[in-house]
Amino acid sequence: MTSPEHLRRWRLVLGKEAAEPLAQELTGDSLRLDEVLEALYDEGAERRGGLGASAPKVARWLGDIRRFFPSSVVSLMQKDAMERLNLQQMLMEPELLTQAQPDVHLAASLISLNRVIPEKTKATARAVVRRIVDDVMKRLAQPLRQAVTGALARGVRNTRPKFREIDWNRTIRANLHHYQPELRTIIPEKLIGYGRRQASLRDVILCIDQSGSMAPSVVYSSIFGAVLASLPSLSTQMIVFDTAVVDLTAELHDPVDLLFGAQLGGGTDIHKALTYCEGLVRRPSDTVLILVSDLYEGGDAIQMLKTAARLVQSGVSLIALLALSDEGRPAYDARHAAAFAAMDIPVFACTPDKFPELMAAALSKRDLTLWAQQQGLKLARGG
Repeated sequence: MTSPEHLRRWRLVLGKEAAEPLAQELTGDSLRLDEVLEALYDEGAERRGGLGASAPKVARWLGDIRRFFPSSVVSLMQKDAMERLNLQQMLMEPELLTQAQPDVHLAASLISLNRVIPEKTKATARAVVRRIVDDVMKRLAQPLRQAVTGALARGVRNTRPKFREIDWNRTIRANLHHYQPELRTIIPEKLIGYGRRQASLRDVILCIDQSGSMAPSVVYSSIFGAVLASLPSLSTQMIVFDTAVVDLTAELHDPVDLLFGAQLGGGTDIHKALTYCEGLVRRPSDTVLILVSDLYEGGDAIQMLKTAARLVQSGVSLIALLALSDEGRPAYDARHAAAFAAMDIPVFACTPDKFPELMAAALSKRDLTLWAQQQGLKLARGG
């Protein structure tokens, strides 16, 4: 027998048309929850965009979804509201913006609209983006630093270190077989040091497609770029592009400034961006160039592929990330992806939590195609 609770849930799933067949009239919180879902997901024309231009209505709706749903669902519903209801009003009023659940999609929307956000909202918008950036940094900055530092340390061997340069953990592990029981100590016959790093060991160039479909990737790339730029063992440069190329390396000290320097939307000229990056390469064999793009080329596709081939032939480690986001495998240009893969350029999408390991593998000059397969990432294949 179907319980009243099951009937209530089916009524919420099916909408108000199911009230009579199920003999379920909602009251109290259940009715409020139904109104929240109906405002967003009812396909009826009279409800489409039903939040209208009423600020109190929008504020109440934002408060209700936070009350009834966990934060992960709130983020999804906010994203759906902006897409289905064109809920840009939420981004134009400081009072409404402070009630929104801060997430990467909200940051991307704010950045894409930063040229048209009214003056009264700009400070609030930056504060919201700052909260989002701080949250992501808290989760992912330390894993990235550890992965990169570990990868570079393995590439440096200092077997005659000064006392202050000794890596005691590695030295002890390397000399365990020299343990002297009677002295209760280890006699270190081999000292291992951290290495002397007066200059950067690797050059990293992030080349980021800022067309509208890549918005979450721009947010994550900017945050990771700022973390990489803070490591003295790396020389990091950040390039964003649509039909124009903008070098934002000078803004890498602050990912929020960097994000507000981007202009999401517009066309795509990958060839122009790769050509600019080619001019930045000084040490090809020590350079990792990460192109974050869905590879839909609006410029000269033939020249794009020729430039990519030159970079690979020169010794640059070129990686094509179809996305750097939580969404998984994105839409992308399969022909161009296959052409890149045929040049032995790894082509796949990467989630933010795997990016630290990706950078460690790239800086260690490991086989990235094999690495991606081991991580369960689906690679584009060459023709």
